[in-house]
Amino acid sequence: MSTAVIIGGGDFPRKPYPRELIRRADIIVCCDGNALKAFLRNREAIFGNDNRRPDAIVGDMDSMSPKLAKEYSSLLVKIEEQDDNDQTKALHHILDNYPDVDTIHILAATGKREDHTIGNLGLLMEYARALPSCHPERCPEPVEGRSEGSLPQLDMVSDYSTAFVVTDSCDLILGRGRKISLFSPDNSLKLKSKGLVWPTDNVIFDNWWPATLNRTDDDTIHLDFSHKSLVLIIVD
Repeated sequence: MSTAVIIGGGDFPRKPYPRELIRRADIIVCCDGNALKAFLRNREAIFGNDNRRPDAIVGDMDSMSPKLAKEYSSLLVKIEEQDDNDQTKALHHILDNYPDVDTIHILAATGKREDHTIGNLGLLMEYARALPSCHPERCPEPVEGRSEGSLPQLDMVSDYSTAFVVTDSCDLILGRGRKISLFSPDNSLKLKSKGLVWPTDNVIFDNWWPATLNRTDDDTIHLDFSHKSLVLIIVD
């Protein structure tokens, strides 16, 4: 099994943890030219003298310079349709071409533009309709409908947080004292919780803010869904 990273056109990570995810990744996919430029600017700091190249550069190539397009022509995967953004195209490329990948980290997907940040975080919930986004250590119980090794786990990592999605009741092993926010597009969802400073039992998810700025009060928190739905979780 292997790990892949998708590098977007947002703020390239500077802190050790997300950079280590890049260094250890078996597969690196850049979203178009801006992501490639950021990767190349930071390559030496991450890989030292190893001139690591991305495994693919995916997108509509609207930000790819002619010079880089020529130099990396063998890695370009041009997809001109505009129904999906480059992040989603990169995800599909990994799913279609690297069946051994069991973990995908999306990096540099936030920052610079608020609309892109909100859109990319929202897309995590769309991806979760098909992918189990919980990490095994966060959701010890198997995700229903997933045969082992068939679908990768997915999260979005920045210098400030890790975002992932859960779709049903689960236990999350996060550690006491973590900052945590929860979001859902489902205003019919009743979400009971244990292990949070402020329980979510009476939260109505009719806006972005009602379950934000919480903290974990135990090493493990339990979320009890009234029905299967989508909950985006962001932890520090």
